[in-house]
Amino acid sequence: MLAVLSPGQGSQKPGFLTPWLDLPDATARLRSWSELAGVDLLHLGTEADADEIKDTARTQPLLVAAALLAAEHLPMQDIGLVAGHSVGELGAAALAGVLTAEAAVTLAGARGREMAAACALEPTGMAAVLGGDPDEVLAALESHGLHPANRNGAGQIVAAGAVAGLEKLAAEPPARTRVIMLKVAGAFHTPYMAPAEAALAGAAAGITPADPARTLLSNLDGTPVEDGPELVRRLVRQVTAPVRWDLCMRTMADLGVTGVIELPPAGTLAGLVKRELKGPGAPEIVTLNTPDDLPAARDLIARHSA
Repeated sequence: MLAVLSPGQGSQKPGFLTPWLDLPDATARLRSWSELAGVDLLHLGTEADADEIKDTARTQPLLVAAALLAAEHLPMQDIGLVAGHSVGELGAAALAGVLTAEAAVTLAGARGREMAAACALEPTGMAAVLGGDPDEVLAALESHGLHPANRNGAGQIVAAGAVAGLEKLAAEPPARTRVIMLKVAGAFHTPYMAPAEAALAGAAAGITPADPARTLLSNLDGTPVEDGPELVRRLVRQVTAPVRWDLCMRTMADLGVTGVIELPPAGTLAGLVKRELKGPGAPEIVTLNTPDDLPAARDLIARHSA
């Protein structure tokens, strides 16, 4: 089975969309999606600097648009499974046929704006906790009033919450861990994002989803979702719920995924899969960052789709 993965916030790089504009209809597609998202995707993907594209309101629709733009040049009919990390789940939902590309980009724009607004309400943040015993890490987070916003597998849990709690965690890290403060606007995937969840629910109410045309894994618990309306409910809930990427990877292993393609900007999810699903039977991985990577991705699909 082949899996196509859509990355989440933090994977963006200045200018990463520039090479894709040489492909037919790419510029026109991005201009159309820019109107839906309420941001200039062409500028953000080609000319904007790192500070501009780390703005949550801009980053989220940019990432979804990038994934969908690249996926248009793959034979997606031969792909058995799709999944996305955090906002990348909107891209995965479109690739599974639950949402149209236009609906996914529109929701990504609304999600980014509302989460940015929620971040401004009080000082919160996130920190990656690398290594250590998972149970001890979770206990340390709880003792500091923090939440496990992302459980990414491969020895990585992302803590989120009040800045004061994160500072205490960094000063008193759990045994055998390293704590890295992340440059994000606030505590994503925690109750601090409740206003954004409510706003996104309103934006999603006008969408009529279809049922998935291929296996679509949910960040909520790593399980496949077979009902379109249920997937949309989960997408809304995910704004305040932890991202269980560890469970998504476990399901990929259980389903016998043999090949993985990460859409642009690629590298983060491929790295997690490589570290978590290793040994005999480990999936072959292609990171799709420029059109020059398309032949390798198509070759992987041709060899593994049967």
